[in-house]
Amino acid sequence: MAMFPSLMNDTMFSDLFDDPFFEGWRNVDHAVAGGPTMQTGMMNTDVRETDKDYIVDIDMPGFRKDDISLNLQNGYLTVSARRDDSHEDKDGNGRWLRRERYASSCSRSFYVGEDVKDSDIHASYKDGTLCLEMPMPDMR
Repeated sequence: MAMFPSLMNDTMFSDLFDDPFFEGWRNVDHAVAGGPTMQTGMMNTDVRETDKDYIVDIDMPGFRKDDISLNLQNGYLTVSARRDDSHEDKDGNGRWLRRERYASSCSRSFYVGEDVKDSDIHASYKDGTLCLEMPMPDMR
């Protein structure tokens, strides 16, 4: 259980601002800095613990496997995804009838420990869910 709170970025104050009074203020620092805020329901994460490893399931609907990247640096595993789609319809004369563009990106970091290596993390992606498996610190 030692790594579980770190994976979820939990602290003893995690629930302090869960009161509805603070709704809308959670991402205010990103909004003020001009950075992106995470949409509701984006990258929802479940962490399971087995006898020998941690299994992290991250919901990433709408992203393809090639849109997702993992980066391990200084004990932090960062999961990022970026998608750019465009759709264009023209009539027979080449006149635009409709042009649509959509771009989306999201990122989330987890502290996994300084001793974790790239080769320790196994990833798979199926049906919009990224599954990461990594050993517990004492099981490596």
